[in-house]
Order: sequence, then structure tokens, then C-alpha cells
Amino acid sequence: MSTRLFEPVRIGNHELNNRVTMAALTRQRAGEDGIPTELHVEYYSQRASAGLVVTEGAFPAFTNRAFPGQAGIADVEQQAGWEPVADAVHERGGVIFMQIMHGGRVSHPNLLRGNTPEAPSAIAPNVDIHTFDGKLPAPEPRSLEAGEIPRIIAEFATAARRAVDAGLDGVEIHGANGYLLHEFLADSANQRTDNYGGSPENRARLLVEVIRAVADEIGAERTAFRISPQHGVQGTVEPDAADVKATYDAVFDGIADLNLAYVSLLKGDPDDEVARFVRTRVQDDLGIPLILNTGFGVVTQLQETRYLVDELGADAVAVGRMLIANPDLAERWRDGVELNAPDPATFYVGGPSGYVDYPFAHASQPSA
Repeated sequence: MSTRLFEPVRIGNHELNNRVTMAALTRQRAGEDGIPTELHVEYYSQRASAGLVVTEGAFPAFTNRAFPGQAGIADVEQQAGWEPVADAVHERGGVIFMQIMHGGRVSHPNLLRGNTPEAPSAIAPNVDIHTFDGKLPAPEPRSLEAGEIPRIIAEFATAARRAVDAGLDGVEIHGANGYLLHEFLADSANQRTDNYGGSPENRARLLVEVIRAVADEIGAERTAFRISPQHGVQGTVEPDAADVKATYDAVFDGIADLNLAYVSLLKGDPDDEVARFVRTRVQDDLGIPLILNTGFGVVTQLQETRYLVDELGADAVAVGRMLIANPDLAERWRDGVELNAPDPATFYVGGPSGYVDYPFAHASQPSA
């Protein structure tokens, strides 16, 4: 069966070799200092044959880390740690973007060097958080003061500058999965009465301002963002489809003049009312490439990726667990080679096991 999945596609300034992109994946292999290690160099460079590699969500400040073992981009030491990662991916012919994420209320003082998690409103997410001392309930966050919003925006822009200065090709702003920017979008988490809450336009404002600040700092062609409307995870629910469309409509209107690298959409049903709305606005109205995937419930297999690209018209797909287990996944899918099975027991344990030791289809694969 013919497919566009293995054809090139343009993302920003880059011509990707294929449309199989690596989703940002929580792997927890950094220390408390958040500095990438040699393990990160090997892990990401092993997967350079994916059309695009997107890093794990990196925290832009120590006041917003979301989980132990998370790598950051909050200081010059972390920036220096990402430089060999970018170099190694480029040496293998890959393109790499960094996802930048603020954990928002999905965090704990244990992760934040004693700071209280910050959020649009003082509403706890009612979830347990993985901390340096094990799993603990997420506490009630503090509501960000209006005067702190410029700091949040500046942290994203500064982190983006560090990422590009470290040699990465661009950044993906994390506006999904119940973290800070998604919290501002959803009225279940955002009960503010100022310019950043209430109406759909106000709830969209922070994401728009972050995107614009990052694009101003590093260029729109290096800037992308990820959204997950109605994903409903980590306490951030959006049950009203009309409100969701109005909110994300305001996001798209706010960045319509920017020729961004791409928008990444996570949607359990990629062909429901909201998904079709996003696809139309992003691809048809804005002319921005769309990367699509369908969530965490089922491991993404080749048949689904073909459906997303060939039938729904996505420009590319984001793949998680199968790229964990198969660093050469695009080649295996293209050539019909047997796949390695992912081992969930090693996803978050630290160390090289289940991280850099999955075999390639061809033993001659070079080592970083």
C-alpha cells in the first residue's frame, strides 16, 4: 500500500526525511541538577533517523519542574549539557526540537527546591505527583499574580534562546497535558477575573503571548507548540466543545500572522468535532504543518500512523513508545522489519536499561 509516511515534509527551515516524529517523552534520566548526561546524548542520537526528534519536556526554571529526573534548560550548565545532544543528532543527519514545559500545578515543593507550585488559580489537580521522595499528593498551588505573568513569558523566551544557542533546531512550547499553559486555557483550572481568565480570549492570552515572545526571540520558523484539547488528564478537563473551539480559535487568531514551524495536536479521536476544527484552522486557514497523534491509551502502530497521514491528511505523526523500543522505527516500518516490544517497567527507572540498549535492526548502527 502506498503511503506518504516515508516521504519528506518541510517543517520550518528543515526538510524532514520522513513523517515519523518522536514525541516528547518523560524518561527521568537526569539528576537533581537537571543537566543532560552522556545517556541523553546516546538516547536522542540513536533516534535521529526519525523525521523529527522532540526532546522530553525541559523545565525553563527551577520553580516549575514537573517530575524527578527531568532535564532542564534553566541555566547555562543545562544549556551546555544539551550541546553534545544536538551535535550528536546532527552528526547522524537528524533534526531536533526541544519541548519547553512549565509544570504548573502538576508539581510539588519537593521538586521545586521548596517553592509552591504556581498556577492560574489556587485549585489542586487532585492527582499524585512523582517526587524525589516518592509519590505524594499534589498540593494546592498558589495563584500567579498578574505582575508575575511577564516573568513566565520571559522564562519561556529565555529557555528558547538557550535551546537554540545549544544547537537545537527549534522549540516546541508545551500547551498540553494539564501543565501550566493548558491550565490557563481550561476554565476548570482557570478561574481568574483579570485579563488572563474568564472569556475564551482571555484564557488563550498567555499561550499566545508565550508563542509570540518565543518567535520574537528565535524566529517563528523555529517555534512550534503542542495542544491537547479535551484530553482531560491531570485534572484539566474541557467538557464543553463550543467553549473549547472558541478558546483555541482565539489561540489561532492570536498567532495567525506567524509562519510557525508546526502545531502538534494530541487528540484521542483525531476525527471528532474538535479535532476537525483544529485541523482546518491549522492546515487550511493558517497554512501551518500539523503533527497529529491520538494519545496515551493505545501504543501507536504503523496502521494508525498511515491513517493519520494518508486519510486524515496530517503532515506528520508523533510516536512515543514504539520509538522508545525501536530507535530505527521509521526504517523498520518502511522495510517491514520485525519490531522490538517496549518494556514499560524501564520507562522511568533511570540508568541505561530500557533507554539506550534496545537493539537496532542492523548491528552495524554506529555508537555515539
